[in-house]
Amino acid sequence: MSISFKNVSKSYGEAAVLKDINLDVAEGEFVVILGFSGTGKTTLINLMAGLEMPTLGEVTYKGVPIKEPGRERGVIFQSYSLMPWLTVNGNVALAVDTMFPELSKAERVAKVDHYVGMVGLSHATTRRPAELSGGMRQRVNVARALAMDPEMLLLDEPLSALDALTRANLADEIEAIWDKDKKTCVLITNDVDEAIILADRIIALNPDGTLGDEFKVSIPRPRDRIAMNNDPAFKALRGQVTNYLMDVGIAAKVDGTRILPEVTPIHGVPAAVAKAQESGIEEKFLNFSQLDKVYPTPKGPLTVVEDFDLKINKGEFISLIGHSGCGKSTVLTMAAGLNPISRGAIKLDGWNVEGADPERAVVFQSPNLFPWLTAKENVAIGVDKVYPKASQAERQDVVEYYLERVGLADSMDKGAASLSNGMKQRVGIARAFALSPKLLLLDEPFGMLDSLTRWELQEVLMEVWSRTKVTAICVTHDVDEAILLADRVVMMTNGPQATIGKITDVKLPRPRTRKALLEHPDYYAYRQEVLDFLEEYEHGAKPKPKAIAAE
Repeated sequence: MSISFKNVSKSYGEAAVLKDINLDVAEGEFVVILGFSGTGKTTLINLMAGLEMPTLGEVTYKGVPIKEPGRERGVIFQSYSLMPWLTVNGNVALAVDTMFPELSKAERVAKVDHYVGMVGLSHATTRRPAELSGGMRQRVNVARALAMDPEMLLLDEPLSALDALTRANLADEIEAIWDKDKKTCVLITNDVDEAIILADRIIALNPDGTLGDEFKVSIPRPRDRIAMNNDPAFKALRGQVTNYLMDVGIAAKVDGTRILPEVTPIHGVPAAVAKAQESGIEEKFLNFSQLDKVYPTPKGPLTVVEDFDLKINKGEFISLIGHSGCGKSTVLTMAAGLNPISRGAIKLDGWNVEGADPERAVVFQSPNLFPWLTAKENVAIGVDKVYPKASQAERQDVVEYYLERVGLADSMDKGAASLSNGMKQRVGIARAFALSPKLLLLDEPFGMLDSLTRWELQEVLMEVWSRTKVTAICVTHDVDEAILLADRVVMMTNGPQATIGKITDVKLPRPRTRKALLEHPDYYAYRQEVLDFLEEYEHGAKPKPKAIAAE
C-alpha cells in the first residue's frame, strides 16, 4: 500500500474533525475524497502530507509512519503560493534547484522546460504571476509539484478557484499526467463530475468526520465529458453519488410556521404569497429589445453585447449561460439599472428600465452584507424602505418570514460577520425576496460556494421562488444549475459582440428537486443540448448568422 490510515482521529482542542479513519490507497491508484466544506477533507490531506499529526492512530507511507513532509509526497493546494517576482520558469526552477542540486545546470533547465511544457505554458515562460490568469497560475503550481518528481500527488481542491472551462481543461491535463506516469494520486474535491472523470475510486467524507460510502468508477479511460453524458454507467453512478451526498449532508428544509402579512410594497406588487400566485401570467412582462452595450477603450469603441433580443413572461424563470466574458453579467446589470444601455431598450411591466429600483432585486455572487448588523437587520434595511405604510410589527414579520424560509430561523440575530459564506448568501436571498420585487436578478449567486452548499441553496431558492413566482433571471456557468432552475435556458455566444445563440425550453415538471431531475428520462437530453452549445463555443467560435427565436 502507498498510504494507510489505521484508526486515525484528529481533534483540535475539544473539536473532533476526523473520527476513526481506516483507509488504504494502493500504488498507482487515483482516489478522490468527496465531501462538504468543513468535513475535514483538508485535514485528511494534511495528515497524508505530514503537515499535521493524528491525535489517535497512525498514518503510514509504504509501511513507514509519516512524521514530517517528504519529497516523495508532492502537494498541490487550492492557493497558488507563487513567488511574485519570479517568472513561470523561475518558480518551477526554485523547486528543481532545491530538490536536484546534484544535476548540472543544463539538466535542471531541461527538467524545468519539460514540466512547464507538460502543463501547456511553454509560451509563457518569461511571464510573472501578475501577468497570468488564475488558471495559468494553478498550472505553474502543478508544474512545480511535478518537477519535484514525487512518487505520490496530493491535490487539495486545486481547481476550485477556477472558472468552469479552465477547471475542466486542467482536470483533463491532470488525468493525462497521471495516466502517463501512473503516480499514486489523492484528490480532494466537492465536485461530483470532477470526481467521476478522474477517480478509480470515490470515497465520501461524512459531515461528522467519518468515512462514508465508497464508489468504484469502472468507466473506461480516457473519459470524455460530452460523451459520458450519454453513458448509462455515468448517469447511474452520478445519481448514486449525488443521492448519497444529499442524504447525509443536506438537512431537511425548515418548515416555517410564520404567516406573511398582507402588505403592499411601494412598487405596487402585493407581497402576500397567495396574491402573488393568483396574479395572471402576462406575456412580454420583461422585454429586451435590440440591446447593445458599448464601452469606450483607447483603441476605440468595444461592443460587448450586441442585438440582445428577448421577451420574458411574468413569473418565468430564465437561466443565462455562456463562457466567461460573454456578457451575461453585463445584460443582468443593465436589467438592474446599474449599467447604462448603449442602444435598444429594456421594458419591465410596460415601463423603461432607468436606474436602480427596489422593484428589481439583485443577488450578487458576494452578498455584500453590513458586517456590523445582524442577519435580521440586514434584511430589514430594504424592507423598511419598501413597505412604508406597514406597521413595524408587519415589517418585522416580513423579515422573519423570509429568513425562516431560507433556513435561518435560529440565526436571525447573529452578526453577519460571524456567518459562513453559505449563510451570508441565504441572507442575501432572503433580502431580495423580502422586497417583493417585480424582477429578481441573480448574478452567479452560488459561484463562490462549494458544489454541495450550492446544491442546498439551489433547493432553498426553488422552494422560496415556488411560493412567489417572481419573474427571475439567473446568470450561471453551471449547466446543471441552469436546467434545474429554469423554464428556459438562454445561451450566449462568445464576446465581444456576444448575443443569444440558442434558447432551450425546459419542460421538466415542477416543483423540482435535484434527485428527481437526475432520474427524469429527459434530463440528460436537455443537458446534452447545453453542453453541445458550450463545446461549440469553447475555443472562441464566433456566432453564425442565423435567426434566433427569442419568444
